[in-house]
Amino acid sequence: MLASLTAFVITSAARLLTGARALWLGCTPQPVQRLYYANHSSHGDFVLLWASLPDELRRRTRPVAGADYWQRDGVRRYLINKVFNGVLIDRERATPEANPLQPMLDALDQGDSLILFPEGTRNLEDGLLPFKSGLFHLASARPQVELIPVWIANLSRVMPKGRALPLPLLCTLSFGEPLQHLEDESKTAFLERARNALLAIAPEEA
Repeated sequence: MLASLTAFVITSAARLLTGARALWLGCTPQPVQRLYYANHSSHGDFVLLWASLPDELRRRTRPVAGADYWQRDGVRRYLINKVFNGVLIDRERATPEANPLQPMLDALDQGDSLILFPEGTRNLEDGLLPFKSGLFHLASARPQVELIPVWIANLSRVMPKGRALPLPLLCTLSFGEPLQHLEDESKTAFLERARNALLAIAPEEA
């Protein structure tokens, strides 16, 4: 009950403070298994994307997050595990044989959808950083899962670094067309195509 109430407060606050608007440009909010991949410019990106989904989709959609950040204290552990039901990954590779994608593959095998940021780190500049290879390996291993590009616009301006209160700017999330996995496509070609699909739905000012 407490986790549900906390989730309601967080999603309501996120939409209120940012004026978030979801634009379903290339797909509709259907209850199918998806991997939402987005640009990453703020710590609030996954919260806003998660909050923008309809309740039915949100209940089965899990953000992918770094264990090193979210396991630092009790509050963060509670939020990521109980409220967001996040999929934690070991970015430090404690053992060489560990597969950092395994928690994500396990979540997909359970029927969950995921929120992923293929740049791998926050990008404070315009455009996109080169994509990490994880998106390709997930798409190759689970080709039945829809890949949906999502461009998050203005969040880094709404809550710029060092500012306590949000600026009155409208934040939009543009959901693009599903990206099809091609069986014989190389990793480099796939990642470039996925990156271009995300850039294609960015507003002109981005």
